[in-house]
Amino acid sequence: MSTVQEKGQITIPAEIRRKWKLKKGDLVAFVETERGVIISPREVIAMETLGQIGRTLREKGITLEELIESGREIRGKLLEKEYGLRAEEG
Repeated sequence: MSTVQEKGQITIPAEIRRKWKLKKGDLVAFVETERGVIISPREVIAMETLGQIGRTLREKGITLEELIESGREIRGKLLEKEYGLRAEEG
């Protein structure tokens, strides 16, 4: 248990910091839920998000290669529209 300080700061108990390998300067995310707030290491949130993206792509039948190619096409269109540059065709 921790006490909220004047500027909204809290101390994460040492046992939890050790378990999750948190050290000074590490970023954490605050996730609001119906039951309260979850403090999570940034890497955990990123991995969960990537996992969800992967599941969504699989559900829609989109492969990673298709997603990458789509990104290339979009970048090419943006370069042409914003800067008048044409992507080299290979």
